[in-house]
Amino acid sequence: MQNELKIALIQTELFWENPEQNRIHFTKKIEEISKSVDLIVLPEMFTTGFTMNPKKVAETMFGETVVWMQNLALLEQTAIMGSMVISEDGKFYNRMLFVHPNGIIETYDKKHTFTLAGEDKVYTAGQSKLLVTYKGWKICPLICYDLRFPVWARNVEDYDVLIYVANWPKVRITAWDALLKARAIENMSYCVGVNRVGLDDNGHEYSGHSAVYDVLGHKLDNIPENLEATEVITLSKSHIKTYREKLNFLSDKDAFKLE
Repeated sequence: MQNELKIALIQTELFWENPEQNRIHFTKKIEEISKSVDLIVLPEMFTTGFTMNPKKVAETMFGETVVWMQNLALLEQTAIMGSMVISEDGKFYNRMLFVHPNGIIETYDKKHTFTLAGEDKVYTAGQSKLLVTYKGWKICPLICYDLRFPVWARNVEDYDVLIYVANWPKVRITAWDALLKARAIENMSYCVGVNRVGLDDNGHEYSGHSAVYDVLGHKLDNIPENLEATEVITLSKSHIKTYREKLNFLSDKDAFKLE
């Protein structure tokens, strides 16, 4: 177990429905990270943008992007995570991949598909949370619209870090800011959000606002708005332990279970 976890957040534009170009783009971004990091976080649907045309771009768990992630994780000796369009058993998923440095993959399928964009019509919703144990840290990865549903993120697993990847549009960015901060405070965990910037081919504008909040809701990053940026943030296990022991709010949470 290590006390510190160094996370690189990559906030960037995406090439619409072009997995190959996005892989080239992110390879360059990752190679430019000057510090040694434990985890690299990419946005939601980082190979395509938030597309409702899965038949055009879907890959399998043995496809080029998955192999690319495994190779990069091994080469850089870091974990890499982000969501992409996966085809499996005749269904399409908005799937988060957490790739460990040794190439082992853990997955989470987006639970709350975004009905406003018709995501529920073309993607199959996941049913299970994922808790990743990595270097002694417990990480809960979630995707975009999941952010609006606090019960799903409820910290019953005693996780240390809650991570959201997103294509969250500028028009509703105030909600993104408020909810990331709220999720950190109510779960007494770090909360990380990685969003994209730029315009997609549907005309939706994205302003970024990628961020990291500590257990008290303090913002730790200096990521610029509207611009491509990569920032490395160091998380501290001691910070979590100190304030959970001092305040102990999680012990007073309501007792109920999701069915």
